[in-house]
Amino acid sequence: MTSEPHTSRFHQPRRQWIKAAIWSLIYILFIAWVGNFWWLLLLPIIFDAFITKFIPWTWWKKTKNKTLRSIYSWIDAIVFALVAVYFINIYLFQNYQIPTSSLEKTLLVGDFLFVSKASYGPRIPNTPLSFPLVQNTFPIINTKSYLEKPQWEYKRLKGFDTIAHNDIVVFNFPTGDTVCLKQQNPDYYQLCYYYGRDVVRSRKDIFGEIVYRPVDRRENYVKRCIGLPGDWLQIKNNQVFINGKKQEAFPGVQFNYLVQTDGTRLSDELLTKLGISKDDRLILNTSQNPQEITTLGLDPSFPIYHFPLTVEMMQKLQHVTGVVKIVIEPEMYGGDVYPLGGGKKWTRDNYGPIYIPKKGAKLELNAYNYPIYERVIRTYENNKLEYKNGIFYINNQPTKTYRFKMDYYWMMGDNRHNSADSRYWGFVPEDHIVGRPVVVWLSLDKDKSLFNGKIRWNRFFKDARR
Repeated sequence: MTSEPHTSRFHQPRRQWIKAAIWSLIYILFIAWVGNFWWLLLLPIIFDAFITKFIPWTWWKKTKNKTLRSIYSWIDAIVFALVAVYFINIYLFQNYQIPTSSLEKTLLVGDFLFVSKASYGPRIPNTPLSFPLVQNTFPIINTKSYLEKPQWEYKRLKGFDTIAHNDIVVFNFPTGDTVCLKQQNPDYYQLCYYYGRDVVRSRKDIFGEIVYRPVDRRENYVKRCIGLPGDWLQIKNNQVFINGKKQEAFPGVQFNYLVQTDGTRLSDELLTKLGISKDDRLILNTSQNPQEITTLGLDPSFPIYHFPLTVEMMQKLQHVTGVVKIVIEPEMYGGDVYPLGGGKKWTRDNYGPIYIPKKGAKLELNAYNYPIYERVIRTYENNKLEYKNGIFYINNQPTKTYRFKMDYYWMMGDNRHNSADSRYWGFVPEDHIVGRPVVVWLSLDKDKSLFNGKIRWNRFFKDARR
């Protein structure tokens, strides 16, 4: 009587051992980067997948039903792709589309960007159980795309670079922690300031349900980093000063202007050639505030256009037949700025000076800076903050100072009069930083048709870092 030869589970072709070694090395290097060595306990799974195969990973391949085998094959491929995309989006890069004109003319509405997570160091996700490719809400069914538990503490892995002055940065919207689903712009805190908290919370027919979002599930914004931790920032007549020094001018920076004509209508062809989008081509209704118009030296009896221009665009427009006068939009158009209700006489065009918090820096608390840093201390750094009878209490302890736990940044758009940025909602904490745009991989012009210039071929692979 003869017995069949015993085949060891370790007896595998050399290529399987090579694959196992390569994937194990990649996994170990990844763990060393993440710094969580408990994950080494999962290393035997990789070994089993390639060598021992105690777990029947590809059991579905043995089924004789071709239809089922085809379905399982697709499910296997989709699950693998989703897992791969999940880790790529968290640790390496993700796609981002420019939705608004706040960075024009540097980045345009319709630009699609690759955003590097590794540049400034990827964050360990606050909400690890989330669906890839969806920020916070599934489209159509309008339900959360993540589970609120578990939630992990903020931790950032080592990156290749640090944020520098004038970098373009993608970050989670700081005041997007509380959201009115029917009215998300302006944000919840601005709505409460204008209408009252009780009204916002009671009128669900107008403002909708109010939801809370963890840091990594808040909407992604993209702006230019104007101020770094430890900087003093001030804006004088639209000119930014950092630590007392005038900031360099960017070719793409633009402001809103009022353009007076002698009755001549500016053609769509001319405005398109200048680079003014259709959404920006406004004509003022001068009958509403004729006195305000005349104080600007303009004549309300003739057409007055209102749109954003760079210095170069304005110089070209000055030589157009029929254009009589061009004046910059007055600061009264800008509305209330941060800190809302803080008693500062700051405006969009004349702002500060304001100190941008740096990790470890000590702040002398007083009535003047309390409204500026209240949200930082209370919300971003999770402290109980009270001000009673002229005394500050942090976590129920009286104090005269506060030491910041994180670095903060000041973000602004290049389209300075059409940008909801730090002037309106304040500082961006370091734990909100997502990544750095690297390249434009696709650009679509919403004002044009597919066969008439919709695809901006000249913007393909444009450097998006500056």
